[in-house]
Amino acid sequence: ALLGSLTSLGLAAYPERPVKMIVPWAAGGDTDAIKRVWAEVAKKYLPQPIIIANIPGASGTKGAREAKGSPADGYTIYSTHDYIHTTYYTGASDVSYKDFEPICLATSTPAILSASPNSPWKSLHELLEDSKKRPGEIKVGATLGSTSHFFPAMIEREAKIKWKYISYEGTAQRMTALIGGHIELGETNLTQLGLVKAGQMKLLAIATDKRHPEVPDLPTLKELGINVTWTTARGFVAPKGTPEAALAKVEEVCAKVAKDPAFVEAMKKQGTDVTFLGRKAYRDFLEKNDFLLAELAKSLGYATKK
Repeated sequence: ALLGSLTSLGLAAYPERPVKMIVPWAAGGDTDAIKRVWAEVAKKYLPQPIIIANIPGASGTKGAREAKGSPADGYTIYSTHDYIHTTYYTGASDVSYKDFEPICLATSTPAILSASPNSPWKSLHELLEDSKKRPGEIKVGATLGSTSHFFPAMIEREAKIKWKYISYEGTAQRMTALIGGHIELGETNLTQLGLVKAGQMKLLAIATDKRHPEVPDLPTLKELGINVTWTTARGFVAPKGTPEAALAKVEEVCAKVAKDPAFVEAMKKQGTDVTFLGRKAYRDFLEKNDFLLAELAKSLGYATKK
């Protein structure tokens, strides 16, 4: 009987055509790079390819709106991360995580506070001292309302300092500005180690609980007295009302990709940890994160939304 009902829904052999993955950032950024690897590895476990559609703009909101308005037929999935909460609570977006069906959490990328190569500071301590002397002068690159804005904002709050924010649409532009010295600080991650070795960027502190094995010499913010931990947690959701069979199938593919050595190895090169959560656990994770980021937005002076 179940098979009969699935056939009538056209989902017996789901997917029967390519599945579109909307990525709300430009090609070449971190999310794009991670999700392209994911889609490539997923080919082993899915009879149809996953085609990436980059829809950048408005701090990820353009892609979110497009995904929310897509047919709930299992042929559109949406690549999201913590920005879905931050843009909502800063008023940059009217789309919330509640507009979607959770599928899985795939990866988490620890955040690093980094400085431009010609900046004067050799340590976080020196930066904080300088920030206290020059409130509102040191320039930080960020996509306003997104995670790259909230991460330095948490450091500001903890250290009781003030920086000046310069807005960029996505990671690729921000990295170019940081390397070129147009800004002095920005959120980066372990994918930038090549640039650090080439002297094009300095790492000041990582936002993990304990030091990361990839950069054992880099202190954590916590050990330097700044109680901030932060990772960009990337997962998949689908438009509300997507059939159960399609959600279950993509969730199953997520679980297989997470265990695939090719994916795990590629993520190491992306400075990213593979952190799989299935639908139920991911729903709980999103709910908890939403609450925390709503609180943070409030403390940053944004009007609260329910």
